[in-house]
Amino acid sequence: MTTPPALLIAGHGTRDEAGAEAFRDFVRELGRRHPELPVAGGFIELSPPPLGDAVAELVERGVRRFAAVPLMLVSAGHAKGDIPAALSREKERHPGISYTYGRPLGPHPALLRVLERRLAEAVDPSWDPSEVTVLLVGRGSTDPDANAEVFKAARLLWEGRGYAAVETAFVSLAKPDVPGGLDRCVRLGARRVVVLPYFLFTGILPDRVRHQTDEWAAAHPETEVRSADVIGPEPELLDLVWERYEEAVKGDLRMNCDSCVYRIALPGFEDKVGLPQQPHFHPDDDGDHHHGHHHGHGHAHSHAH
Repeated sequence: MTTPPALLIAGHGTRDEAGAEAFRDFVRELGRRHPELPVAGGFIELSPPPLGDAVAELVERGVRRFAAVPLMLVSAGHAKGDIPAALSREKERHPGISYTYGRPLGPHPALLRVLERRLAEAVDPSWDPSEVTVLLVGRGSTDPDANAEVFKAARLLWEGRGYAAVETAFVSLAKPDVPGGLDRCVRLGARRVVVLPYFLFTGILPDRVRHQTDEWAAAHPETEVRSADVIGPEPELLDLVWERYEEAVKGDLRMNCDSCVYRIALPGFEDKVGLPQQPHFHPDDDGDHHHGHHHGHGHAHSHAH
């Protein structure tokens, strides 16, 4: 019987130690669930261990083939470019390894069910959903495709669930910001708003969402505002990562490139088409001496198309 490929989880990274530990716990839990194969995880930036250390750990355990799954909700620069470039670099560092690259998580129905639970936990049970406006807050990106994916998640969350509306905002790099999103909800007639962070784990940015929500609510006492929790390491998330692993191992994987700035000349982003990609610099990765990388770097789109 052929040994199945190992599983490598690629995370974004956070300066929040609790959020980083939540990721590491999640990777350990995946390993416990699937003792039949090696499981490791690492970050692109900000937190240890770097992705390169996770690959080295697998190689030391005798792994020659693995599937890499980005633990990310949307396909922004990290999933589209940084991780594929980092994996390409690891292939040079460890001759003889091979890998397949899985899809980001996306607004999967299982995660939408978790978001619905988070909303139910945040609202007063007596509230009618038709009187509740949801503000889904994403990370925010310089990539318009990534921002559009958050709007897609908002629409899918709204469909069939009876909320008055599901609006969208971002905590960084994109408009509307959280106060602007709340202002928009009120202009649309909202009296009860639940701010729902579109984040997997706790961290600096979800904390910022809650802080900005509290500040806005204090200044607008006429509007009832509640804050919901992040998705968290729910069974649905563990199952979805495994689904993405199995896709990468068995399936013909194709990342959605219909609206990707690196392939399509979108208005205002024409200069990104075809730009070469550099691996993301991780300060804990001793083997990486490329210090010139910055967010917004283009890439050659060498990942699975």
